[in-house]
Amino acid sequence: MLRLMRDQASSWLIKVLLGAIVVVFVFWGVGSFRSQRGGSVAVVNGDVITLDDYRNAYNNLVERLRQSFGNQFNEDILKTLRVKEQALNQLIDNRLLVQEAQRLKFRISDEELAEAIINIGAFQNAGAFDSRLYKNVLSRLRLTPEEFEVSQRESMLTGKLRSLVTESVKVADQEAREWYNWQNASVDIDYVLFKPDRNKEINPAPEEIQAYFKDNQTSYKTEPLVKARYLQFSPAAYTSQVTVSDDETRDYYDTNQEEFKEPKKVGARHILIKLDQAADAETVEKKRKKALDILKMAREGRDFATLAQKYSEGPTKNRGGYLGEFSKETMVKPFADKAFAMKPGEISGPVRTQFGWHIIKVEKVTPASNLSLEEAQKTILKKLTDEKAKSLAYDEAVEISDIAYEGDDLMLAAEERNLKVMTTEFFTKKGPAKDVRDPAKFISAAFDLQGTEISDIQDFADGYYILQVVEKIPPKTPEFADVKDKVRSALVKEKQDQQAGKDANAFLSALKSGASLNSESKKYKTEPKSTGFFKRNDSIPGIGSQPGIIEAAFKLSDERKLPEEVIKDGQGYYVIQFRKRKDPDPLGFGSEEKRIKQSLLEQKKTRVYQAFLEQIRSKSEITIKEGFLE
Repeated sequence: MLRLMRDQASSWLIKVLLGAIVVVFVFWGVGSFRSQRGGSVAVVNGDVITLDDYRNAYNNLVERLRQSFGNQFNEDILKTLRVKEQALNQLIDNRLLVQEAQRLKFRISDEELAEAIINIGAFQNAGAFDSRLYKNVLSRLRLTPEEFEVSQRESMLTGKLRSLVTESVKVADQEAREWYNWQNASVDIDYVLFKPDRNKEINPAPEEIQAYFKDNQTSYKTEPLVKARYLQFSPAAYTSQVTVSDDETRDYYDTNQEEFKEPKKVGARHILIKLDQAADAETVEKKRKKALDILKMAREGRDFATLAQKYSEGPTKNRGGYLGEFSKETMVKPFADKAFAMKPGEISGPVRTQFGWHIIKVEKVTPASNLSLEEAQKTILKKLTDEKAKSLAYDEAVEISDIAYEGDDLMLAAEERNLKVMTTEFFTKKGPAKDVRDPAKFISAAFDLQGTEISDIQDFADGYYILQVVEKIPPKTPEFADVKDKVRSALVKEKQDQQAGKDANAFLSALKSGASLNSESKKYKTEPKSTGFFKRNDSIPGIGSQPGIIEAAFKLSDERKLPEEVIKDGQGYYVIQFRKRKDPDPLGFGSEEKRIKQSLLEQKKTRVYQAFLEQIRSKSEITIKEGFLE
């Protein structure tokens, strides 16, 4: 187990190398597996899914979430997204699909497997498969070629099965057009917002406040408190023990060529004439002619930067349209395709993107290049030094963890190694946990511990930690006198909210009975507003991103101007009324058709394949270890 944990901790050294083809192994940072060191976690039609299988799948999901959520990533996200369940279901689904492929007598020949592997970019050097690089990469991932080839063969088997199941899926022209019309239709509404805080006169009686407290006592319980001691193993403390050889530096350079590629870059200016994506053909042509007039001036020798300052409608206007140097993938496709096909000094004709018409002037082209080993050496040396220091820090953390686990006392384990134990003040689940770089994870780990339990090794932003709870203070209900003002404030807000809802419902009822929006607004001393046109995926002008309002608005029409009920959000209660609806420009479908069809095709394939998988699953015998997902 310790060896496995050590391997997982050091695997981040190369996690960027094979992200597209193998599972990313990261240190197990959530929960405890001391009670489950081996064995199976599930059985699928007789095939065992091991704890190691599960751990790797779970860690892969955790790593993806960390990359997606960044500093906001915490244990609440793991629980909300039910990551443990997701990881196990992925393994079960994959096992079912492999079994089905085998039942249908699908096979991957050695020749097919070999061809697939030699075409994986991470195993190529100068465009050709390099067997030394192949073995080196797998070795660093703690994988044997045999293990990787089994995994690759299974992946190819399920790929064949997916192709068989989805090959008949098609998207009709009418489907694509209907999707385009649905996605690009727009609506304009009037609305009135009833904010709770408009009801200033609410003043609850003392007995109401006391009754409210009695009914909601749990809401006023104090937060549980924890005091913890901990050991920190900072990689920076181990840097002086690290040596990196020239061979290691070259080996890293050879196996991470993508890191040292500098893509082609273009430096350019542009003049933007804004145009709504849903603009009609007449408006599109009018804006294009305006762009052509500006283009004529530019090609006649007028200073491009001056023209941009005068005519551009984009955010770079005050900089003379200057965009700086950029790589191709950082710009929208039509713009990038044109700019990267031009030479320095060239000025393009009008190029249309989702933002409008662009006139582009390329000022500089920097060709793609590769850093030499000498140029990259300093960067590589630092990276390898940091990686080795982190491994040394983890190794010592493992040794201390073993000593502490056997003796169940962090203080004694630290004394044996002459390490300094830090002790926190009491803190709640909201913090603060002072002097810790990753307080959210630290707090989560501390509150997960029971009694004086010692934690597993925790991988935080500034190194590895081992925690032990010193004392816990449970929550308690305070005396009414201590929270009287807080209770009153909560009751007032609740009553304000209730009154706002009551007013909004009465307002909507009046409109349904034939009252006009303006006259009824005067009665309630509110101000009706109009949004202007917005699409289903837009932020509503004047309101913001409100899916409930968008859903209700697109159900309205000239025949049905009012919704069934008021719409509540964080601001208050909305009453909306239909004004106009606008269909999308039919001419715009042509440029979107290919993309829409491809998107719909992938969605339909996914649904068909998922239904196929559910059918297999319903006929299978699947047993999950009792209590494993609790």
